[in-house]
Amino acid sequence: MLCSRFTVHRLLKIRFILVIAVMIILSPVPLAADGSFDFDVIIKNGLIYDGAGGAPFKADLGVKGDRIAAVGGLSGASAGTLIEAKDLAVAPGFINMLSWSSVSLIIDGRSQSELRQGVTTEIFGEGQSMGPLTGEMKRRTISTQGELKFDIAWTTLGEYLRYLEKRGISPNVASFVGAGTLRENVIGLENKKATPAQLNEMCELVRLEMEDGALGVGSCLGYSPDRFATTGELIAMCRTAAKYGGMYVSHVRNEGDGLIEAVEELLRISREAGIAAEIYHLKAGGERNWPKIDRVISMIESARREGLRITADIYLYTASSNRLSSRLPAWAHEGGDEALLERLRDPVLRKKIGAGMRLRGRMPKTILVGFNAQSLRPLTGKTLEEAARIRGKDQVETILELVEEDNAATRVATFVMSEENIRKEIRQPWVSLGSDAASISAEGVFLNQSTHPRAYGNFARLLGKYVREEKTVSLQEAVRRLTGLPAANLGLDRRGLIKQGYFADLVVFDPETISDRSTYDNPHQYATGVKHVLVNGVRVIENGEHTGAKPGRALWGRGKVTQ
Repeated sequence: MLCSRFTVHRLLKIRFILVIAVMIILSPVPLAADGSFDFDVIIKNGLIYDGAGGAPFKADLGVKGDRIAAVGGLSGASAGTLIEAKDLAVAPGFINMLSWSSVSLIIDGRSQSELRQGVTTEIFGEGQSMGPLTGEMKRRTISTQGELKFDIAWTTLGEYLRYLEKRGISPNVASFVGAGTLRENVIGLENKKATPAQLNEMCELVRLEMEDGALGVGSCLGYSPDRFATTGELIAMCRTAAKYGGMYVSHVRNEGDGLIEAVEELLRISREAGIAAEIYHLKAGGERNWPKIDRVISMIESARREGLRITADIYLYTASSNRLSSRLPAWAHEGGDEALLERLRDPVLRKKIGAGMRLRGRMPKTILVGFNAQSLRPLTGKTLEEAARIRGKDQVETILELVEEDNAATRVATFVMSEENIRKEIRQPWVSLGSDAASISAEGVFLNQSTHPRAYGNFARLLGKYVREEKTVSLQEAVRRLTGLPAANLGLDRRGLIKQGYFADLVVFDPETISDRSTYDNPHQYATGVKHVLVNGVRVIENGEHTGAKPGRALWGRGKVTQ
């Protein structure tokens, strides 16, 4: 009897030891020295969308320092901060593939309009980048500043990113080097073909910036001075970027009547330079061109089957936004804004510019969203047609007057896209999101201007309108497009996934309530539904409000990482 009880006791002890051993082996987190679990932050009971596109799963997340330290059941763990995520989604921080926050973050580093949507990383560089700069480029930039005034305490792109990080910002930032910036640095703003020596100099600047962390080369071929670049010039610079694992991303040369040819140019650059390429804000502009989107999607699919690494990003509104001066003929922009304004003061050239604009026919609906000149701000929010009626002029002459009076700074929203095409683009597995806007705040100096609602709502709009309401794409796939896909395309180090050892850029949101609220009439409205956001392990959004923390970092491309 005693022997039997001893045997049973021994067997139970062995079983207990085995269970503990298995628990330790399978435990997703290390045991602390005292046998307890210890984290800075625990997010409990959330539904995890890991960014890879797989089915969501219930789990806790443990964050220690700037990393995700555990994914699993953490019921026995302790932490300085506990975030209850029951009935909420937990995802990697969203990545904005096309951000114009390079100036707004100098003015206000909090990035409120996008962090409140879950965006933790801003990517710059659509043709223009904050370096490399010459003395003349710095002078020109300072002379054309509106209300957002700043000193230029850097020369190279890498120096700018380090400056921004040191100044203090809430999101992470990274940048392409702009093809237009490179051209302006070496050639100027004139419509000139690069000489062999100038092209070598531009490629050398690409090399230096790639080694200092640029993501690749970005172009904006619909605008000057980028439009003056030949395809061969772009191929040469992209070959240099490709040596460092860089990417080419482009606002293609034409998004309307010449869209097919413009996409063919991007595919040629990718093929001949041996570089991954992305189309900025994929669209077919103008109703007569809307059917072309099917052909473009087919072209990209064919190129991908060929082995080319082609992707695209989009924003989810039918209105584009740019400067009103873009309506003027390309030749009028040669030499930059100062030369453009001189041409408008010449009666003969002004008449020629207007005649060229009238040949294009009926203008699409256009809303005036931003002026530098105080005297013009009563027109903010009015359509171009209304402004023309107020001034007693036709729309062409009204445009010329506004461009001249506002020193070419007037910004507009123009309705040129198809809602059905947006849905087609969302369905493509190689499409991510970019706001094509600055991240701002609904306060202070930013309220002196209107803006496009994409600045406040692009990412929340995907999850609310197109996922929850229209079911255009699943939630796990939408999260992949906002996180894992762009992170992989850019080669960001340990970003874009919820995975042990990855950086703790995290967003906790309510799938049932997340939505955009910004409108064209009332754009300065934050999105709703995002409850908590962490950047590098630090809480920047807590219970829907900004904490004031600025833990954002400069992120670097493959060229710097491998040095």
